[in-house]
Amino acid sequence: MTLMLLAGMVQEAEHAGPVTPFEVNFGLFFWTWAVFLVLLWMLKKFAFPAILKVTEEREQTIQRQLSEAEKANTEAKSLLEENRRQLAQARTEAQALMAEVKVMAEKERAAALEKTRHEQEALLDRARRDITEEREKAIADLRREAVDLSLAAAARLVEQRFDDAADRALVQGYINSLGKSN
Repeated sequence: MTLMLLAGMVQEAEHAGPVTPFEVNFGLFFWTWAVFLVLLWMLKKFAFPAILKVTEEREQTIQRQLSEAEKANTEAKSLLEENRRQLAQARTEAQALMAEVKVMAEKERAAALEKTRHEQEALLDRARRDITEEREKAIADLRREAVDLSLAAAARLVEQRFDDAADRALVQGYINSLGKSN
């Protein structure tokens, strides 16, 4: 019923509208305020609590996400620091390993040089012994040849043959005495 009454007044107000723009229609004024206050009360009673609840939930969600982000950031910083520490440790270990390898390589090189030096000295000693032996053998051959030539020459001079062993001993002693005097 109130609704019909209200509709009738609105129709009447539309037909009897204000004559000038400054004229005030108190019926329209009253009902505008009445509708506004009822709408405000309905919003306060039903809409505002729901809006407030959603806003508070959103605020809590944002706060939770911010705290999770802060926690993740702190964890990432600690992991980054741990990673840097491990990287520095790995570099230190690598440098120590490189130094150790360098020392071992230097020792191996020195050992190889020493081995080569010993082999070279042994080879030189053997070559000297061989040369000395060959020289002694050549000198002995030359002496034997000189004895033979001397005996042959003496035999021709004397035209007779002496005792071979006694002659050789005599000439060999003479040649040895000549070798010692030089």
